[in-house]
Amino acid sequence: MTAIKTTYNRRSFLKVSALSSGGFVLGFSMLAGFKPADKQLEAEVLAEWFNLTSYVKITEKGEITIFSPNPEFGQNVKTSMPMIIAEELDVDWQKVIVEQAPYSTQLFGRQFTGGSQSIRYGWKGLRMAGASARQMLREAAAQAWQVPVEEVTTEAGVLYHKASGKSATYGAMASAAAKIPVPKEVKLKEVKSFKLLSTPQKNVEGKKIVTGKPLFTMDYRVEGMLIAMIVHPPAFGLKLKSFDAASVNKMAGIKDVFSIKLYNDDYSRDMFDTRTYNELVVIVGNSTWEVLNAKKKLVAAWQPITEVKETVSFFGQKREEVTPAGLESTDAHYAKMKETGLKPATVLRKDGNPEEAFAKAHQIIERTYTAPFLAHNCMEPMCCFAHVTDDKVFLAAPTQAPELIEKTVAARLGVPIEKIDIELLRMGGGFGRRAYGHYMVEAALISQKVKAPIKMIYTREDDMTYGIYRPTYTATYRAALDANKNLIGFHVKGGGFPESAVYANRFPAGAIDNYLAESWALPTNITIGAFRAPRSNFIAGAEQSFLDELAEAMGKDAIAFRLELLKKAKENPVGKTNDYEADRYIGVLELVREKSDWDSAESKKRNRGVAAYFCHNSYAAHVVDLSLKDGQPVVEKVFSVVDCGIVVNPLGATNMIEGAVIDGIGNALYGNLTFKDGATEQKNFDKYRMIRHKEAPKSVEVHFVKNEIDPTGLGEPPFPPVIGALANALYKVTGKRLYSQPFQTELGKIGG
Repeated sequence: MTAIKTTYNRRSFLKVSALSSGGFVLGFSMLAGFKPADKQLEAEVLAEWFNLTSYVKITEKGEITIFSPNPEFGQNVKTSMPMIIAEELDVDWQKVIVEQAPYSTQLFGRQFTGGSQSIRYGWKGLRMAGASARQMLREAAAQAWQVPVEEVTTEAGVLYHKASGKSATYGAMASAAAKIPVPKEVKLKEVKSFKLLSTPQKNVEGKKIVTGKPLFTMDYRVEGMLIAMIVHPPAFGLKLKSFDAASVNKMAGIKDVFSIKLYNDDYSRDMFDTRTYNELVVIVGNSTWEVLNAKKKLVAAWQPITEVKETVSFFGQKREEVTPAGLESTDAHYAKMKETGLKPATVLRKDGNPEEAFAKAHQIIERTYTAPFLAHNCMEPMCCFAHVTDDKVFLAAPTQAPELIEKTVAARLGVPIEKIDIELLRMGGGFGRRAYGHYMVEAALISQKVKAPIKMIYTREDDMTYGIYRPTYTATYRAALDANKNLIGFHVKGGGFPESAVYANRFPAGAIDNYLAESWALPTNITIGAFRAPRSNFIAGAEQSFLDELAEAMGKDAIAFRLELLKKAKENPVGKTNDYEADRYIGVLELVREKSDWDSAESKKRNRGVAAYFCHNSYAAHVVDLSLKDGQPVVEKVFSVVDCGIVVNPLGATNMIEGAVIDGIGNALYGNLTFKDGATEQKNFDKYRMIRHKEAPKSVEVHFVKNEIDPTGLGEPPFPPVIGALANALYKVTGKRLYSQPFQTELGKIGG
C-alpha cells in the first residue's frame, strides 16, 4: 500500500461531524498542495490547480452517501468521481447513494469541470477521502472490540475481526468513528487490489435521464416564476441605440420591457467574463410563448460600435484586448489570414538551422490548412433561474465554473459574495461554452430589476448568434527533403481570429533537427472561447494530415513514419521542452496498428486513415475506415486507442471516446459558421449542419493502453486526432487531399 499524508498545507482542511441521527460526515479538501507542472496546460484550462472537495456521509442505518463535487454535463464525473472514493472506502457500490455536492467555495474549494482535468486533479484527494473514512471506521471498531486496528479488515461496507469472529456494518460504527481524530496518514490501495475501479459501471443518473426526470435548468419551476428573454444586436460590431416597447407592453402576459447593461464601464474583466453585447433589451412575461411572441414584435435600433481597448485578467496576468469596430465577413477573414500568413511572425521555437535546411532542400512540400468558426450547439441552450432579494442572490444554472461567475455576479450586483447561493444542475452539454457565465449575470440583473424569480431562456437563435465560438484558424506546414527523401527541416506557421492554434513544443517538435514554429493573431469583435480541446481541435487535424502526405512523399507507411519520428524523440530528442512522452505516444500507435490489423494484406485494400495526438496529458490514436456511396463517404468503422492512465470506469470512458469520435467527424465534415456584415449566416439547425444518425460510424471499437499511471485527461484527447484520421481516409477514398474544413464543401465538388 502507498502511504499518503492527509494534511498537505495550510489550505487543507478536514472535518468530521456527528449527524443528529448518528453517523458521521467526513469533509475533505481534495488536491490541496497539488499543482500541475504543465504551465501551458494551466493557461489553457484554469492556470492553477483545482482545489476540489467531496463528502462521505454514513448513517447508523448503514446508508452511505457520496457527494460528487464537480458539475456534470455528460462526461460522467458524477459516477466516476464517487467511484474513486468508494474504492478506498471499501463499500458495495450498488448500495451507495450518489448526490451532487452543493456549491460552496468555503467547503468545497474549486468546483470546475473542464479541460479534461476532473479525474486527474481529483485522483489523490478522492482516494484520500475514502481511505481516511475507512481508517476511522477501523479504529472505531478496534476500540469497541479491544483489538489492534491492524487486525480489523473491511469488505463491502462491513468491518471484520477474523480472530474473534466479530463484525459490524459501517453504520453501526459510524457514530463512534465521528469521535476518532482524522488520521495524519493513510494507506492507499495498490492498483492491483482495486475491486471497483476499472470495472464498467452504469451512469448513476441514467434511469432519471431516460425517464425524463427533471434534472436540467430548463426543467426548473417555482411558484410565481416569470420568463425572461433577451434581444441582442443582429450583428457583431453593433450596439443598442434605442427601442420602442410601447406595442410590446400591451401584449398579453407581458410584465416589463427594459434594457440592462451586462458590465459597468469601469469593470475590469477576467477572461471568462465575455462582453459580446454589453447592452441588451429584456422582455419579461408569464410564459415562454407570450415572451417569445413579444420578442418577435419588439422594434429596436442599432448603431456601430467604436474600437475598444481594455485590460483583461488572464489568470492573474493582465493583457490588453482589442475589440475592433466594423462589420466582419468570412470572405474578408480568409483573405486577411492568407495575407498575414505571408508576413513575418512571432518565433515560438527554433531548433537547429531550419533556414539552411530549406535552402539546401532537394524538395519542399508546403500545405496550408484552414478551419471556420464553430458554434458549440449544446442541446440545452443557455438558461438560468435567478431569484434576487435584499437578503440573497439565488442562481440555479448549468455552469462549468461556478466560482468564476460567482465573483462576477457579486461585483456586478454590488452584493457580498457570501450572499450568493448557486445550485449546480446537470448541464445539457458544455464543451467549454458554459465556462462563460454571462447568461447568469443577465438572469441575476433581470430578477433584481423585476423583483421576482425569473427563468431566463435563450432561443436556439440567441445561442447561435450571441457568440462564444471556436476561433477560425489557419496553419501552413512546410517540410524540407534531401535528394534521398530524408526529412531535414520542418516549419509550422499558424494564426487566426483572434488566436493561433500552434503548440510549439508538441510532436513533431523534438523529433526533427531543424525545426521552426511561428505564430500570429488578428483581432476580431466576434466573441470566441474554449471549444472542446481548445486549439488542438484544429491543429491536430492539420498536423496529422500533413504528416500523412509527407509520409507518402517519402515513400513510407503512415504509422511507420510516425513511429520513426517518435523513436528519434525517445532516443535522441531535440531540445528539452518537449511536452509529450514519446513512449506513451508510441504505445497508442502500436496498439491501434495491432487492433486495426493495419499491416495485413486485407488492410491494404481498405480506404483508411490514421492519426495520433497528445493533449490534456493523454494520448489518442484512431484508424478510420471509409467507403464511398453515391459519391459521399460512409464511415464504416473507427478503431480508437487511448492512453489516459488508469481507467476509472471503462463503460463511461468508452462512451466518451465514442462521443468524441462522432463529434469530431461531424464537426470536420459539416461544422461551419460563416459571417456576412457581422451577422451569422447560420442561425439555427436548418442552416448549421450537424452530423445525423445515419452518418455516424457504423462501429467504433475502443481500446485502452493498460498501465498504472495516475489518470490523465479523457473528455477531450480523443476528439482532435479523429479529424486528421478522417481527412487521411478521405484522401484514400477520393484521391484528393482536403485542406479546408468543412470537408463536405470539397466533397460536394467531388460528388458532383
